[in-house]
Amino acid sequence: MPKPLFRLLTKKVFIISNIIAATLFLLGCYAQYLFTASLWFVGLLSLSAFYLLIILLLFVVFWLFVKSKWALLFVPVLLAGWTHITKIIPFRTSGNFTSPKQTDALRIMSWNVAQFDILQYKKDPLTHDSMIALINQYQPDVACFQEMVAGDSIIDLNNKYYHKFAFYAIQDFELALHFADEYYSYNWKENYLSSQHFGIIIFSKYPIINRHTIAIYPNDYNSIFQYVDIVKGADTIRVFNIHLQSLKFTQVNLQYIDNPSIESDSDLQKSKNVIVKLKKGFLRRQIQADRIRQEIDKSPYPVIVCGDFNDVPNSYAYETIGKGLQNAFEKKGAGLGRTFSGIAPTLRIDNIFVDDRYEVKQYVRIKKKLSDHFPIIADISRLQGH
Repeated sequence: MPKPLFRLLTKKVFIISNIIAATLFLLGCYAQYLFTASLWFVGLLSLSAFYLLIILLLFVVFWLFVKSKWALLFVPVLLAGWTHITKIIPFRTSGNFTSPKQTDALRIMSWNVAQFDILQYKKDPLTHDSMIALINQYQPDVACFQEMVAGDSIIDLNNKYYHKFAFYAIQDFELALHFADEYYSYNWKENYLSSQHFGIIIFSKYPIINRHTIAIYPNDYNSIFQYVDIVKGADTIRVFNIHLQSLKFTQVNLQYIDNPSIESDSDLQKSKNVIVKLKKGFLRRQIQADRIRQEIDKSPYPVIVCGDFNDVPNSYAYETIGKGLQNAFEKKGAGLGRTFSGIAPTLRIDNIFVDDRYEVKQYVRIKKKLSDHFPIIADISRLQGH
């Protein structure tokens, strides 16, 4: 093949590839507007948006190297996707989080605590004790925990607690963490170790005046969410705690994701299993997000939403639940803000959304691997005149 023709064909391949990458990236940015049951696969593009952005940057470098005007293609893509890009990676240096909060601030913590390492508790309580110590170090006023395992204690006539179950009583956590009140929601069908409950919990240092649990079909753990109304001074705030549909990846699934291949029928089946679980997760989270949004819209009070979304920025769930709210990471966070320690370095799937009648003063992700999720904390203050 003559060199001029080869160069022309090569250039066309690069141009087409660049256009495809740009299109997929923008589809990933706007996935929340395109997502339907039949177009569930656009959720994969929101998961891939960061990597598609890197590919586009590599194309820019290539076009600049060959001195081609196609480098300018990145400009309209950047403009069209800018708002969504800043949700993935805010362009700011990390702020200095001060452990002592301002006097008027409310400190919120959200953490998937992975059962506080219950399975290893008797053999080695170090992780459990370290988690308790970390929470006490940062002294949140309100803490929303997901994947909480606990049972009830019984109070005797002398007002002393004794354990009805072997360990992990809610009252023990309340005392150890210096909270005044709590609300625990769980699915009775999924009791843990036949006596402990498995659910989500909100702890508060301020009075809780209203509690509510909402369960939707199929009434499993991820289909339950809760909210409480907390009184702080003259303010009443509605705090939501949620844990959206997890992907339920097995160790085999995770190994395949780390080393994907389609060289055999077994590999193909493993690939299909991963895709099926991704599809189920996207569709379930759509239903859950819509239901949570309905409850947010009903709130007569300013709203805070905490939880494990199991989905990334620009996804349907993220945008639906976060509509009209501020994301604490977007306001004060830096870098990628990864909150899940496995699979990929871009999984910021835990969030604190805050009503716009409040100002986000500071935010931190505590990078200590005590659970498979990193805890996140935000300090917020009521805006004057709101």
